[in-house]
Amino acid sequence: MNPLDLLTNLLFDYTIRTVALGAAVLGIVAGALGTFALLRRQSLLGDAMSHAALPGVLLAFMLTGSKSPVALVLGAAVAGVLGTFLLLGITRASRIKEDAAMGVILSVFFGFGLLLLTFLQRNPTAAQAGLNTFLFGQAATLLVRDVVTMAAFGGAALLVLVILWKEFKLLSFDRDFGASLGFPMTILDALLTILLVIGIVIGLQAVGVVLMSALIVAPAAAARQWTDRLSVMLVVASAFGALAGVAGALISSLGTGLSTGPVVVLVISVIVLASLLLGAARGLVWEWLRRRRSRRTLRTQSVLAALYGLAAQHDEPDHAHNVEVLRAMNRYQGGVRYSLRTLAAEGLVREVSPDHWALTDAGANRALAERNAGQEHYDAD
Repeated sequence: MNPLDLLTNLLFDYTIRTVALGAAVLGIVAGALGTFALLRRQSLLGDAMSHAALPGVLLAFMLTGSKSPVALVLGAAVAGVLGTFLLLGITRASRIKEDAAMGVILSVFFGFGLLLLTFLQRNPTAAQAGLNTFLFGQAATLLVRDVVTMAAFGGAALLVLVILWKEFKLLSFDRDFGASLGFPMTILDALLTILLVIGIVIGLQAVGVVLMSALIVAPAAAARQWTDRLSVMLVVASAFGALAGVAGALISSLGTGLSTGPVVVLVISVIVLASLLLGAARGLVWEWLRRRRSRRTLRTQSVLAALYGLAAQHDEPDHAHNVEVLRAMNRYQGGVRYSLRTLAAEGLVREVSPDHWALTDAGANRALAERNAGQEHYDAD
């Protein structure tokens, strides 16, 4: 299928358009909220809360007998909030660390959810409701009303995020300083966690309990490789989440049996891998290039300093010296000829013969200036 056909399906096919829109909304919300979870080193929190939401979905169905998205989302939210407060209570009332408490919450709630799911699957009405799709998601069942519900809850969470932007920044980067200014850090911590729970529960039907944690962490992890500014990181994470959602919906429409949720996670995983390699701020490729450039600069400075030291031992500053002597004096080993060509291009050295090089007046002045700067730095230390 060519790109034009994909675009046509995205615009005019009801199912694909609905699924893509829902996945995009989910990606935007998850990317924005996951940014704060990542910066606060609470990536496991998304996993714990997504698993904690499962029994809430099932209990909501048992109480209402309806698969209304509002009822199920509210049930998941209540379970997630309950898990949040239990987590805060465990970490504050005991010596159990936060990561261990998250593991306890995850296993207990998810185990209880699987128990309820097994019980409900024996009920024909529950089986027809398709509640087991909340494990791995089934985005193809999304309706417009489901997308509207996701947009409403997600938009409300993002609105709170914007209103309390400065407070959440303080919470993420310097909690103690925020407390010294009089901000209620404990309440803000609980509120931000509740917003994360909202971002999780609106995606359960599309992505599922098992994979939702990946959609919380991955867009933020990818965005972190491109920038060091929080506002830019949040926008980039949301864009990556939306891109993964739309691309996953389109790819899953190409073949039968492709579930949208896992495909969305695979797409965002590819984005994370590409960001780890090519990210402008922290990408491995750019970091390797920066280190290579730094090594070349140090090697060139070492060759210039060696030439200056040799010239100082002669009455004639422009006395030519053999490349092998410079190579023996170069502590960085290798690359002497490349360094000499680089210095010659800058007019700092000149080639007397194929194996002999000498300083120019500009090179002598540069070497002296670098030597004096290094001495001043050493004296200051």
